[in-house]
Amino acid sequence: MASSAGGGADIAIAIEGGDWPDEAALEKLVTAAARAVEVDLGEDFAERELSLLFTDDAEIGRLNADWRGKPKPTNVLSFPAASIPGMERPPLGDIAFGYGVVRREADEAGLTLGDHISHLFVHGLLHLLGHDHEVAAEAEAMERREVAILARLGIADPYAGSEPEPH
Repeated sequence: MASSAGGGADIAIAIEGGDWPDEAALEKLVTAAARAVEVDLGEDFAERELSLLFTDDAEIGRLNADWRGKPKPTNVLSFPAASIPGMERPPLGDIAFGYGVVRREADEAGLTLGDHISHLFVHGLLHLLGHDHEVAAEAEAMERREVAILARLGIADPYAGSEPEPH
């Protein structure tokens, strides 16, 4: 497990399945993405904890079934931390990634795995911060924010040519 600190969230990384890049590469991707989110939102995540799980399709499918009632693999799941009374800098929460779905989506869209991981991390982190896409207006606003954050990272618009989809 890797942990990053300094100028951003304290990010713990666990790789428990799938053919993911090594922890150092993942840490570099998510640290840069977290800082881009901080800049975009004008928010500092210093001393806020965030745990990331990089796993395989079987485990992400189990998590998706247990927490969302959808018994199938998915790309990313976000689990906001419970509010802790009196805690000045509460944890951000947990984000889990499913390798098979993430790899397939990246390949189908012609994206590098790193760019797609960065996008899904930004998407998951925005969920932890209260952003959602349950209705069309929310989906459009969240996608615009993701695109702006990804542009800071030099990553092209992953939604180009598609309509925002609430879900």
